[in-house]
Amino acid sequence: MFQELDTALLRQFRTRFHQPAVETAVRRFSLLGEHGIVWYSVCAIGAAVDPPRRRRFGRAAGLVFSSFFANQAVKFVARRPRPQLPGLPALVHTASQRSYPSAHATTSTAGAVALSKLLPPAPVYAFATALALSRLYLGVHYPSDTVAGAALGWAFAELVP
Repeated sequence: MFQELDTALLRQFRTRFHQPAVETAVRRFSLLGEHGIVWYSVCAIGAAVDPPRRRRFGRAAGLVFSSFFANQAVKFVARRPRPQLPGLPALVHTASQRSYPSAHATTSTAGAVALSKLLPPAPVYAFATALALSRLYLGVHYPSDTVAGAALGWAFAELVP
């Protein structure tokens, strides 16, 4: 039952608002989340322009970095394969065939939690949410992978000192 719901939700993401220009834009946008690169960039810029809070931006970057490795450890244990919807192939190539949990969701949520203490939270969380959802649109994660990744990122950001 749960897998059917997960697949049905994924199918909705894979069949709504799919025009070539949108797909290209989402592909490019999603690249920003690879290994948390956008979050490191935001932290580097923040550290450069705000010297009094440089250390805090550095800690945020460290949190994103370590959340990525926590994500990879869970993926290694869980070994859930990426979705394969008949007639709806993934729109991007992934380095790994492991789906659970979404690393984009993990690093984006960890980055958003850490950076929301340093930057206006609404745009930070909106950006993180968009990055996580881009992976559903592109067909490389089930919705539950994204929710689990976000939960891991949130927990990591809240529990790691």
